[in-house]
Amino acid sequence: QVHLIESGGGLVQAGGSLRLSCVASGRTPSRYAVAWFRQAPGKEREFVAGISWSGKSIDYADSVKGRFSISRNGNTAYLQASSLKLEDVAVYYCAAAERDYSSDYVVNFDFGYDYWGQGTQITVSS
Repeated sequence: QVHLIESGGGLVQAGGSLRLSCVASGRTPSRYAVAWFRQAPGKEREFVAGISWSGKSIDYADSVKGRFSISRNGNTAYLQASSLKLEDVAVYYCAAAERDYSSDYVVNFDFGYDYWGQGTQITVSS
């Protein structure tokens, strides 16, 4: 089993930045992809950003492109969220899944991930 714990959420004024962290522990596979999803109040969960198991492939939702950045280092994945807007308010979830060696690409659907964190809240004020 893989356990994911997110942190770094909080309250920020519009235009500000936050850095979310996702720490993986337990029986972590040698190759696993990581993605961030978010769910705003009253809305469905949506893909935000993803990084392949090797880190070579990265993908972002159009809504955050140019403002958010995903990265990974060891057992920790990060989401740097900058130029935050009111529409970024949501609970942000880290997700992971084991990948085959050849599957070095980003999956942007939630059913492509097996392990999920509990979420961390980003709130943006005007």
